[in-house]
This record gives sequence, structure tokens and C-alpha cells, in this order.
Amino acid sequence: MAPRAGTSESAATRIVLLALAAGQFLMALDSSVMNVSIATVAEDVGTTVTGVQGAITAYTLVMAMFMIPGGKVGALIGRKRAFMIGCVIYGCGSLTTALAPNLPVLLLGWSFLEGIGAALILPAIVALVASNFATERRPAAYGLVAAAGAVAIAVGPLVGGVATTYFSWRWVFAGEVVMVLGILVLAGRIADAPVGERPRIDLVGTVLSALGLGIFVYGVLRSDEWGWFQPKPDAPSWLGVSLVVWFMLAGLLLVWLFLRWEARMVKRRREPLVDPGMLHNKQLTGGLTMFFFQYLVQMGVFFVVPLYLSVALGLSALKTGARILPLSVTLLAAAILIPRYFPDVSPRRVVRLGTLALLAGAVVLMAALDADAGAEVVTLPLLLIGLGMGALASQLGSVTVSAVPEAQSAEVGGVQNAVTNLGASIGTALAGSIMIAALTSSFLTSVEQNPAIPSEVKSRATVELESGVPFLSDAQLESALDDAGTSSKVTEAALDANDEARIDGLRAALAILAFAALLAMFFTSRIPKTQPRSTGP
Repeated sequence: MAPRAGTSESAATRIVLLALAAGQFLMALDSSVMNVSIATVAEDVGTTVTGVQGAITAYTLVMAMFMIPGGKVGALIGRKRAFMIGCVIYGCGSLTTALAPNLPVLLLGWSFLEGIGAALILPAIVALVASNFATERRPAAYGLVAAAGAVAIAVGPLVGGVATTYFSWRWVFAGEVVMVLGILVLAGRIADAPVGERPRIDLVGTVLSALGLGIFVYGVLRSDEWGWFQPKPDAPSWLGVSLVVWFMLAGLLLVWLFLRWEARMVKRRREPLVDPGMLHNKQLTGGLTMFFFQYLVQMGVFFVVPLYLSVALGLSALKTGARILPLSVTLLAAAILIPRYFPDVSPRRVVRLGTLALLAGAVVLMAALDADAGAEVVTLPLLLIGLGMGALASQLGSVTVSAVPEAQSAEVGGVQNAVTNLGASIGTALAGSIMIAALTSSFLTSVEQNPAIPSEVKSRATVELESGVPFLSDAQLESALDDAGTSSKVTEAALDANDEARIDGLRAALAILAFAALLAMFFTSRIPKTQPRSTGP
């Protein structure tokens, strides 16, 4: 193993950190870079917007299903080997996507190969930080790696917008191939933890965990189209309840069966996929819970703010990305500077202050949003949210890994990334559902109370829009109304109603995110008060 304590600032260590942070950046970039280019991608590969959205959904599902088995693979074959194999698979997926002539090839490259690669890479990163940095240096290392991922999500729309506007969306994936090659070159300096004798992977546990997490996440991802509880018109249902509920319940049941099976494996002294005894560890579950809430709020914000900037204000993808960049500044500053200048600070205190910053940012943004407000209102809230995200990033990775022996760091990495994946999926779906529900209610109320709109139009609007008002810009709505042949008076009233309803929807989404941040405060007591310290030589 490479030298650790006392050499954390060496060139070799910086190269290791650069390789791992670049891997995290690349995995996160793929989740946001194409959101501004979906229509372009769809047209280029001869499919619909729904088809491309399905590819993005499938990518999320593959990651969710194989994240825990991916962590175990690292424990079996070596974390460094799993990381490098994952990079090769991911690079092949990116190349396939860059060259994709149609949707099936896009699904193979983007959704399957990149998803499998990510499921190997992300848990390995968690374990490799543990094996390459002394305990007291881990908060800084984990903070920088996590910050790299969050920055990628923030700059993703900007990168995608530049590539699509001036070049082609395919260059993004070609660039990912180049990044993968660079990471593989740098990865030669990574030290791997020794791998002991291990039996083969638990196949039953793998199937149960993959199906459980996959079915649960699939249900969450379909909530916008099907409805959370009450099925939307023409949406599938069973016993009068949306299939989302049944998918989530089925997923939870399979996860419960998975944990029972793993407990049985431990009782028989066989190697489990994940030792369920880890879930009795107060520090570990505390860190995982905070990871869940961090990603729920984080991805919810990354869903709401771009909608406000690009749709409500009509900013281009480039200007939208530029307005989100302030978040990256405080995020990086907090993630890097807190461990450097306050190495002995209480992790619990930092996590609480970080969560408060997330709460404050959501509340300030909710109060600042107004029909007459401009893009500048997002700057201060995003600075606060970035500060909170950076503070959490500087502590949580070290908290979870230090809660268990280093030999279990790969398994912890798999569970940790599965939890963050769940949080991100639920955060995006919850923010979207609440926003559309509030938008619909506000829009229909404004239409009903407006005397300028004829009664027959009000009745038709109530029937046709009961499944949810789409989040439309003024230009999109005006074009749709012109195509429908509505009068100028009705068009003007509808535009006013849409303007107010958009803000009401965004505020409602931010309110649920603020509530989630407040709820997270109740779980911070599980975070330790003192920094972990190395007990070895």
C-alpha cells in the first residue's frame, strides 16, 4: 500500500485524489448534462422525447439495481481493479452513445453499459479513499470527491448547452471517453487494499437487492406520470390505487426479504452481500440517513432552479448554467476549507450547520420567487445551498466509512451510493409532483375566478387539465392557445394565470424541500461529535 500519513500533500497523493474526484465528476455529469438537450438527442437518433427520457430513467435504474452488488465486486476482486474495470465499461458505453444511430444503441451504451460501469466505479471510489488516505485526512478527501460530483451536476446543463449549441451532443460523450482514458492513466498511482480469501458472490442476495431497489426506484420515477396515490386519468392502477404505491411496496418487501436472506447467510457463516449487522451501527445509519436527505434536497433544488431560470424567465441553457455556478463556489470552498482549517471540528456541528444552510437557502429562495423577479434572486439562496452541500460533503463520507472496519469499506460504498441514488430519485420526483399539483391548483383557481374567461372555457379547462398542468413558458402557452384559436382576451388571462401558477408551483416544491431539510435535523444526533482518528502506526 502507498504511504499515507504524513504524505497526504505529496504529488502521488494529489494524483490519486485527482483520479478519484474525476471519476466522481464523470459519474455525476452524466445525470445532468443532457437534460437541456433531450429534444435534440431525440431528433438525432430518430426517436421521441419520451424515448430519450426513458434512456435517462433506465440509466438511473441500472445504477440503483447494481450499486450494492457493485460494492461487493470490489471487495472480491479488489477495489482498484473494480474501479478500472468500471472505467473501461463506462468508456465503452460513452463511445457507443457518441456513435449511436438509433434508440436501441443509445440504450445499450448510455443506459446499460454506463450504468454498469457507474455501479462498479462509485462504491470503489468510497473504498479507495479509505485505503489511500490516513483517517485524519479522509474528511478533506471525501469532501473534495463529493464536491466534484455536486459541481458536475451544477455545470452539467452549461456543458450540455455549449456542446449542443455550438458543436453536437455527441461530443459530450466523446469527451467522456477522453476523460476515462485520463483517469485510467492516473489510476496507476492508486494503492489498493489487500483482498483476502473470499467465496463467490451471493447470487440470491444480488437478485433480491437488485429487484428490490430497481422496482422501488422505478415506481418513484413513474410517479409524475401515474400519480403518487390517486391514479391520474388513463394511468394504470390496481384496487383504485396508483401502481406507484404497489411498486414501492413490492420494492420494500424485496429489500426486507434481502435483509432476511443476508441475516440467514451470516447465521450459516457464509459470506453475505451486505452484513445486515452494519445497519445496527448508529454512526453508519446516521451518516446514510443524512446522505439520503442531502441528495433529496440537492437534486430537488437542481430540478427547481433550472426550471425557474429556463422556463419562467426564458434564459438560454448557457445563461441558466452560468446562474447556477455560484453554488459551486461555496460548495467547493466549504468542502475543501472546513477540513483544512478546522480538522478537529465536531462532525455533528458541521452537519447541523450544513443542514441549516440548506434549509435557509430553500426558504430564502421560496420567499424571493415572484412573478416580477429576475434571475438575480437565485444567487444568495444558491450560495447558501452550496455552503450547506459543501459542509455535508466534508464530513459524511468519513463518518460512514470510519463507522466500520476498513475491510467493509467497499460494501459501505455500495450501500451509500444506493442510498444517495434513492434520495436523488425521490427528491426529483417529489419536487416535480408537488410543483405540478400546486401549479394545476393555482392555474385552475385563477381561471375559475377570472370573469374574462367564458364559462364553457372554464368547464373545458377543468376537465382537460385535471391530470396536471404542464410547466410551460409564456411562449409555449401562447403558441398552444393560438393553435387552439382562442381570443386575445382569453389568451391574456391564461398567460397571467400561468405566470402566477408557475411561481406557486415552484414555491410549493421548495417548501417540501425545506421541510425535508428540517426533518433531517432530527437525525443529526446520530452523527459523532468527534473526528475519527487513526489507531494504526
